[in-house]
Amino acid sequence: MTAQENQAKILILATEDCAYPGADATGQAHMSYPENTYILRVRAPAMFPEGAYNVLAARIEKVYRIMRDQGLDPRRLRLTGICTVCTRAFIKEVNQMNDLMAELGPPGSEKKAA
Repeated sequence: MTAQENQAKILILATEDCAYPGADATGQAHMSYPENTYILRVRAPAMFPEGAYNVLAARIEKVYRIMRDQGLDPRRLRLTGICTVCTRAFIKEVNQMNDLMAELGPPGSEKKAA
């Protein structure tokens, strides 16, 4: 297994109206980020009467609880806002997550360390 195959993969769910254009602008500016990063363009969440942020935050918190119950470090999931022109912020977030994945190791290794 090569070092690249052994490296953790980072999946970015990028909204088509904001984060995806930001990621695209990063590429157009010929700025590089780790090769283990995959970007999936998704539709922006629909608006909810309770407010989209509140609904999304509640769902993310539920996923964090499930992750903890499964012995996974909840830092593996990060919710970040990236605007259409925030190329440096995009690179910074990807690099921080890449560093964290290197520190944590493969999913499930948290259980072994505990």
